Order: sequence, then C-alpha cells, then structure tokens
Amino acid sequence: MTQPFWETTPLDQMTADEWESLCDGCGKCCLEKFEDEDTGRIVYSRVACQLLGLDSCRCTDYANRARLMPDCVTLVPQVLESPKWLPETCAYRLLSEGQPLPDWHPLITGDPQSVVDAGESVRGRVIGPENGDNPLMHLIDWVR
Repeated sequence: MTQPFWETTPLDQMTADEWESLCDGCGKCCLEKFEDEDTGRIVYSRVACQLLGLDSCRCTDYANRARLMPDCVTLVPQVLESPKWLPETCAYRLLSEGQPLPDWHPLITGDPQSVVDAGESVRGRVIGPENGDNPLMHLIDWVR
C-alpha cells in the first residue's frame, strides 16, 4: 500500500496541486486575529476577510487576493517556519510541525463536507467586515 503524498513529500517539494489540496476549506485563517502581547497567543475574532465567501469558506478572488488584500499572507513553505498564526488544525501548520492530518480532513475522508461535519468550519459562525467594525468586540474562543 502506498503512503499518501503528505506523509512522504516535504512541503517544499509538493506540486502546486498537492500544496493546494492541503487546505481543508475551514476558513479559520481568513479571520481577523490578534497576538496577545503578554503571552504571544493568537486570538481570533469572528470577523472574516472581505474576500472570504461566508457560505463556501473559500476566497472569492483567490488569484488576486494578495493584491486586493495587502495583509493576506500567501502560504509558501518559507512562511511555515513560524506557523503559530495559523489555526492549530491547519494541515500546513500540522505538517510543518511533523504532526498528522486530523481524521476529518478531506484528504483522508475524501469528502469536503467532513470539515463542516466535524465542526471545524467557520461556516455560519462568522460575520463579514461590514458587520464587525471593531473586531476586538467579536473575539472568539472556538477556534483551536
């Protein structure tokens, strides 16, 4: 039996398709977040980036996101040298830290709905920036 690519291929050697398939579509990385100056802990708000489709939990203009949203971080292996700003369940972070994918990840289940069924998606739990004028008033603790 052949091992899946994410267990055998280093992140910096993955094809573009392999790399993109690591995203589970949870949408957590597209939330406004803050770093606690005292603890270094990343704290999430429920305010989403204006490009996040609130139903699809996918970027509505993925190809142009870095140009349209200057704060958007384009994920490349070099960015993962310090991945603490990514959700603890993020495949990119987990693999960069030598951890396995969660059992609900679509690459394991074969079903993109598994992230929603596992309660890991932001679908139905976030607001657009037009409704979150002060993200600090919308802090959440359900993102692991």
